[in-house]
Amino acid sequence: MANKMTSMPEFKTYRTSVKIGNWNEEQHLEEHLRNKYLRKRENGELTAQRVDFLKLNILTPVKLSMSTDGALHFGDVVMLVNGPCGVSAGRHIQPSARTAFTITSVDGTPVGSTLHYEQSFALKTTDGFAGGLYLTSDVRTFRKSALRSRLQEINLDVNENFLSWWKLVHFDPQERLEHEGLPVPANVNVVLLHCKTHQAVAIMEHLILGTTYGNEYEVAAHTFLDAHKAEKSNNHWIMCTADPTGDGLLLLNRLKSEGNCISFPGDNSDGPTEYITCSVCNYREHR
Repeated sequence: MANKMTSMPEFKTYRTSVKIGNWNEEQHLEEHLRNKYLRKRENGELTAQRVDFLKLNILTPVKLSMSTDGALHFGDVVMLVNGPCGVSAGRHIQPSARTAFTITSVDGTPVGSTLHYEQSFALKTTDGFAGGLYLTSDVRTFRKSALRSRLQEINLDVNENFLSWWKLVHFDPQERLEHEGLPVPANVNVVLLHCKTHQAVAIMEHLILGTTYGNEYEVAAHTFLDAHKAEKSNNHWIMCTADPTGDGLLLLNRLKSEGNCISFPGDNSDGPTEYITCSVCNYREHR
């Protein structure tokens, strides 16, 4: 009868203090790994520390611009909002370094000049941490497309070129020709078009991405048309500005005044006494 060979286990069945086999090498390896961990922790290089540092800086609150004449201007810091979620594709409408953009000229238009429909511009992240990145897109290819939808990808890039040029058009195609060349009002529905591909920025409400900041909706460049050849609601965006009174977002305050935000008692006695929630944007604010 042939002898059956027993295979050795691939994991250690004893501690390194037990002097069996290569015990000396294993002790040195364990000490090396421990020192490596302590060195990384001291320098803030651990993955958890990097994530905390990223969140601390990228989620820093940003002050949006206030529009005194009701229009958008070059140099304004705005936040893109689509229906229930912000441009970050999250549900929280809070301007931060991650969700706010500066309207930047690409044709030499001075800062402070009014932005008009069909006028090309760029959207640049605010100064500071991860500042100076441009919202960019390009034609979809087999190797380069949105992660889940496989549509035209939108990303951030350090270079400002034709791929980072955008323009705003009226959300209603029947009124688009009449509004061409007119100033773009702030805090109203518009369609954000990519100048090169002529695709509209869209929120993919049925596609969820797991990110460092939680579950969020995917954003891509694709024009969704209804039976009347008009862009659907997921192509409608609002350039949000701050309330001139200095109390939050003008859009949110408008929703509150229209009765879309309802107050509820607090969830527990230890927390805030009440909170408000919006039936339109799902915003939740503790009082």
